[in-house]
Amino acid sequence: MERRGVVVTGMGAITPSGLSVRETWDAVVAGRSAIDVLDGEEFADLPVRIGAQVRGFDPTAVVPKSLARRLSAVQAWAIAAADEALRQAGLLEGGTSATGTTASPQAPVVALPWDAHRFGIIAASGSGPVAAMQDATRALLADGPRGVPLTLAIYGAPDAAAALLSQRYAATGPAQGVNATCASGAVGLGEALRRIRHGYADAVLVVGMEDCLNPVNLASNINMRALAAGYEDEPSAASRPFDAGRTGFVMAAGASAILLESADAARARGAEVLAELAGAGAASDAHHPTAPHPEGRGAAQAMRDCLADAGLGPEAVDHINAHGTGTPQGDAAEIRAIDAVLGARARRVPITATKSSTGHLLGCGGVTEAILAVRTLGTGLIPPTLNLDEPAFPDHDIVSGAARKAEVSAVLSNSFGFGGHNAAVLLRRPEWPGSTPGARARRSRPDHLPEKETP
Repeated sequence: MERRGVVVTGMGAITPSGLSVRETWDAVVAGRSAIDVLDGEEFADLPVRIGAQVRGFDPTAVVPKSLARRLSAVQAWAIAAADEALRQAGLLEGGTSATGTTASPQAPVVALPWDAHRFGIIAASGSGPVAAMQDATRALLADGPRGVPLTLAIYGAPDAAAALLSQRYAATGPAQGVNATCASGAVGLGEALRRIRHGYADAVLVVGMEDCLNPVNLASNINMRALAAGYEDEPSAASRPFDAGRTGFVMAAGASAILLESADAARARGAEVLAELAGAGAASDAHHPTAPHPEGRGAAQAMRDCLADAGLGPEAVDHINAHGTGTPQGDAAEIRAIDAVLGARARRVPITATKSSTGHLLGCGGVTEAILAVRTLGTGLIPPTLNLDEPAFPDHDIVSGAARKAEVSAVLSNSFGFGGHNAAVLLRRPEWPGSTPGARARRSRPDHLPEKETP
């Protein structure tokens, strides 16, 4: 079967760092933390009250009020991120941005350049729209069965966003959910890559989404001692990947989207190619419900499989966007896995952990960090790891302090999760004949600072 190239042509993001890809990237590359004390009385009694929340988002700027009332916030974020990705790809007209910059939140007009049945949707999430089930449970306890909304069966499932987006864009290819805890986003990208590469689709929209910032999910992670604690007075210092003083991760919420197309389809329509998704790998630790394998066995296998899938060796990796959550065991296992896969090169390749800025977006993280990898490829800027005051792995080149200018042609992005889920994706600059002049121009352009919005 023909093996086709797969490229990124559109990206979207609704994150604690910003309500677009540009806002998110500018915050991360500038080293600004999105982590703060959580808003809401429901968090008052929790021993950990910090996280990274989406702020300033208006769902009625994206969907009509009647639908916004029925959706969980995370589903509205997913729609907004998906719209941004398709808009960047030049396929969407009408509708609105998350900040309501156009006239009305009516369904956009989508001009699909492929057959509709060859356009698929993947919604990647570790937990799905948990707010819907929690709200319905409270309604049941307060008002009995009649208090449970009839829409719970429709919008309460992890794959509901995929169905919503398939209807919004008239995409009749497979629409499905993908669940692999915190590796969900990267696994979703890998599934989309194979679907396009082997000819089952011409394009797949992958949306990572997660919203577990509620007392129930937070309390569960607090009780496992997985979260960084004691930072209510200085929340931006809580996420400390690869630092000797790291104590746990900081939970975040958001949604991000990447539109993947076959390279041939993108060239045929004159699309601007942002990056090539060259490879993906996934593996399981088969070790423990929460703790990673101490030697990073599954993580190393996922990275090896990713490089093999791309047909590349360790020498091709110019930068690693690490999973890097700030847990003592997780960071150590990831470093051991990187050492096992890259060998001597592991100590020369610049590594960054952007969760120190965005918080841990869980199932959304893999898509968000792939977007940041694409922006690194486009700008030559590696974002800093925040709060790296006392490096626990001083022999490794972990970027900190400020963004670093570098020549980066290929980025390995890692995503690991509870249950022993491991995934890695490799993104690289498109170098084949026919990649768009716009992409080449951006690569050669000096870009020492984050981009700014143009009037």
